[in-house]
Amino acid sequence: MADYHFVYKDVEGTSTQWDDIQRKLGNLPEKAPAFKPPGYTPEQDESSAPKDRAWFDKKTEEELEDLEDDKDLEDDRFLEEYRKKRLSELREAAKVRRYGTVTPISGSDFVREVTQASAEDWVVVCLHKDGVAECGLLLGCLEELASRYPATKFVKIISTDCIPNYPDCNLPTLLVYHHGAVKGTHVGLKSFGRRCTPESVALLLCQSEPVLNDGKGGDDDSSREAVMAGVRKQFIERVVRDHEDKDNDDDGYNSD
Repeated sequence: MADYHFVYKDVEGTSTQWDDIQRKLGNLPEKAPAFKPPGYTPEQDESSAPKDRAWFDKKTEEELEDLEDDKDLEDDRFLEEYRKKRLSELREAAKVRRYGTVTPISGSDFVREVTQASAEDWVVVCLHKDGVAECGLLLGCLEELASRYPATKFVKIISTDCIPNYPDCNLPTLLVYHHGAVKGTHVGLKSFGRRCTPESVALLLCQSEPVLNDGKGGDDDSSREAVMAGVRKQFIERVVRDHEDKDNDDDGYNSD
């Protein structure tokens, strides 16, 4: 008579005695761990969240202003002082105009985007034309400077949109505006030395006036001098780096 073995699984996925024996013999893989759903963590109510520095740092200027009459802060002098400090920092940061890119403008935009804007900020205008290689080189340098010094405004405009019949031989041309007037004019790449780099352009722009502004300091003389010192340092480092690269290229050529 045949010997039949009946295997019973009371719950789907659970192990039977027969399965356990087969695992001991190595005939079945190890049993997967039983599924356990993650524990439930109720979402914290904003009103019950602890009011500490991290909590204040997440607040916007408007939200910090709304907390002025918060009763919890009235009893905690430290938190109230920190709220005022954060509010002051956000307001100061909002005062700094941030541009960060070279913005294209048309002739009809010039008065608003350049003359009027220069009442508060330095504005660097690049006269250019598409297809002129020298213009592309200078604009690449200006894009890098615009990201380094976001509190200085950089714009570009087709030369003949700005000045009718402006000769292509003068391209690219930089105009520097401040307080509604032209403070500097730089014609052609030759203005920036033997090589046109972001550092050489920055050095020329800051030669007599603190045109570049990174927005991190104030308007006092020490802050402006710090920016100009940084521009000079970056220029020297770029010259040294270029000489080292040239020497390495020459050594590689001679070894061949």
